[in-house]
Amino acid sequence: MTDLAARLEGLEREYQEVEARLGDPEVVADRERFVEMSRRYSELQEIVGTLNQLRQAQGDLEVARELVSSSDPSERDVWRGEVADLESTIERLNEDLKISLLPADPNDERNVIVEIRGAEGGEEANLFARDLYTMYRAFAENLGLSAKPISAAVSDMGGYSEVTFSVSGDKAWSRFKFEAGVHRVQRVPVTESQGRIHTSSATVVVLPEADEVDVKIDPNDLQIDVYRSSGPGGQSVNTTDSAVRITHIPTGVVVSMQDEKSQQQNRAKAMQVLRSRLLKLEQDRADAEAGGQRRAQIGGGGRSEKIRTYNFKENRVSDHRIGLTVYNLDKVLAGELGEISDALIADDRARLLSGEST
Repeated sequence: MTDLAARLEGLEREYQEVEARLGDPEVVADRERFVEMSRRYSELQEIVGTLNQLRQAQGDLEVARELVSSSDPSERDVWRGEVADLESTIERLNEDLKISLLPADPNDERNVIVEIRGAEGGEEANLFARDLYTMYRAFAENLGLSAKPISAAVSDMGGYSEVTFSVSGDKAWSRFKFEAGVHRVQRVPVTESQGRIHTSSATVVVLPEADEVDVKIDPNDLQIDVYRSSGPGGQSVNTTDSAVRITHIPTGVVVSMQDEKSQQQNRAKAMQVLRSRLLKLEQDRADAEAGGQRRAQIGGGGRSEKIRTYNFKENRVSDHRIGLTVYNLDKVLAGELGEISDALIADDRARLLSGEST
């Protein structure tokens, strides 16, 4: 028995065991345990279902090959076509099984927090940050995900020097994790009087959303400052000290929040972002200690590398990590990121299947 066959046999046994335990009253009464086992059952059900389809196709192929040899000459072409179709099906199912057995990203079931900041290019970078925010909210909606604002620092011309929002729903992390990095825009800014094309950029950070049980924070490790909220240009927009700045002393991570009128609400949002940043820091540290496991951004690029260029003159979007260029910038900015997102996921799987780890 091959290693793969032995592993699949073990997963079948686990599937049967989990299925039986889901009917156990003690498991049903323990909500956390029941939810975890239900999630595992769903994962195993998909693998076992694919395996059963593969076995059925392999059996059908044996029969079809026999019929090619034994049938009348007038029917042989029909059975040869059936053989070809079944061979193609078996190849696809084998590929599906390999993908389903890849090590799962520990964050795949998590919601995400996305932070976008205007970078190089002054006010034009802030306006581009606003465009990216609009694009991602539409993309999330197209996927049936929920995008909710957390905080925003509006710039003088209506852009965002910084905007943070959450995305929740099935596979939010798997879709958004590849958006982290530097996004570059090439266009004529609204502030340009002579029609010259400028290059600006915005940075995107994607964090797995952390629950309180994921990250334990000692209140003694926090420095919490309160102050008055301010709007564009620094003018005061609140007469009370409702804005909150939380510093996690051991790591130096700082989160500020001022969008809500209530200090309590701003504090809750700041803690939400802080937990997610600390979770990401811990995951990055664990990856480094494990010998440089594969980074979340495919292509090996860090945040300092430009991952994508949006060229308005040519209506072009180029993703530099996978060498993909599409000429539908207008649709991409309207949230139609599916083609690029699918290609990034496919490339990620191909790298994992080939055993590439860095």
